[in-house]
Amino acid sequence: MKKTAFVFLAPGFEETEAIGTLDILRRGGLAAEFVSITDSLEVQGANGITVKADRLMDNLPAVDALVLPGGLPGAEHLNNCEPLHALLSAYYTQGKLVAAICAAPMVFGSLGFVNGRKATCYPGFESKLEGATYTAEAATCDGHIITGKGPACVFAFALEVVRYLQGDQAADEVAAGTLFR
Repeated sequence: MKKTAFVFLAPGFEETEAIGTLDILRRGGLAAEFVSITDSLEVQGANGITVKADRLMDNLPAVDALVLPGGLPGAEHLNNCEPLHALLSAYYTQGKLVAAICAAPMVFGSLGFVNGRKATCYPGFESKLEGATYTAEAATCDGHIITGKGPACVFAFALEVVRYLQGDQAADEVAAGTLFR
């Protein structure tokens, strides 16, 4: 059975992180979809690009991973979305993969997910990673939590998600096929 992931879109999301991540996940063999946290499938990114999500937050089926792109004010909207907090908390408690890049790891800081763990984020947001050891790496995996630093790190971040869910071979094939490294 194909592994699955949701990438959540909030108004003001970072387009490179959302679209790049979804693309890499699909190249890695995952059934990945965009989910809008608003009441509309169409969500405008931080740079004015509108993306049509595959689904709304209502009645989401279980998946293998939840992924949060950053961007402002997108990450703040994610951090203020109670239904998303509840979903993330359930996945975290079950040991399922949760991943966030750029400013979005602040959500994990707010929920206590990174306390005592290694994590990375966009420079200037380190204080939002409450209790974490900041790594400054492009992507950091600690247990079932993956964090990424920012837009230029989207390949490293998304490949970590592929590696976690699909294994080294799948991640290496995607990296080679996209000329990453």
